[in-house]
Amino acid sequence: MKGTIIKGIGGFYYIKTTEGTFECKARGKFRYNELTPIVGDNVEISVKDGKGVIENIFERKSELLRPTVANVTQAFVVFALKNPELNLELLNKFLVLCEYNNIKAIICLNKIDLCLEEEFTSIKSTMNNLGYEVLLINAKEGHGIDKLKERLKNNITVLCGPSGAGKSTLINKLCGKEYMETGEISEKVGRGKHTTRHSELIDLNDGLLVDTPGFSTLELDFLSAEELQYCFPEFRDYLSKCKFSSCLHYKEPNCAVKKAVEDDAINSIRYEFYVKTLKEIQSRRKNRW
Repeated sequence: MKGTIIKGIGGFYYIKTTEGTFECKARGKFRYNELTPIVGDNVEISVKDGKGVIENIFERKSELLRPTVANVTQAFVVFALKNPELNLELLNKFLVLCEYNNIKAIICLNKIDLCLEEEFTSIKSTMNNLGYEVLLINAKEGHGIDKLKERLKNNITVLCGPSGAGKSTLINKLCGKEYMETGEISEKVGRGKHTTRHSELIDLNDGLLVDTPGFSTLELDFLSAEELQYCFPEFRDYLSKCKFSSCLHYKEPNCAVKKAVEDDAINSIRYEFYVKTLKEIQSRRKNRW
């Protein structure tokens, strides 16, 4: 039978199949090949006398390390509008990471109850032309939860975003259970607190949801200058229209991406983040030499 690993504890793996969920152990050959089964893996199993064995692990389409999950197709990128304040640079880092891992990102702006109407106008202007779906939610009150549940279908979805944004509360609302302990923001350090556990996939709305919030900070030092441009989906229509095929869309003349920024077809804040990140990558490369 074929199925998906939804949980792993102490060398036992729980495989969701069309015939039900089976507890399995992994063949020793995986250790020999230095391949450890992880949650999200698509596998082939055999079951005899009620005991299951993982016979084969199919190729992973993606693999995250924090949390450790394979084949994630979608991320709810959760940021608070207030408490803590919306950090656009950090938001862009999460979006770049999603693109690099071929994961569809949906921006979820939480704590809308803390915002005044004029602040919404400013935020909507900032989010214009991002190239991503943006949902306004209030996880504590359940506002916008139904829209998120609709988007779970046929996906393995992970939540990511900064500490204190409300990821644990959102997981609890989506599941209808207290899967995660939640904590208020510490006024002293401006950070949230949650209890980290092993990753598990929850069967929800014909999709699978990772029950553990993802990383809260990240760096982009794994990217090359050439790769970076492909992590901005709004650039794609213009990449082939630049005068130079090697264009990095910074100092080069006759650049279609820069022209699109001038025409407001590409968000200028996003472009400024791109340039800043590009310069950091180039600076690191120079320092290595």
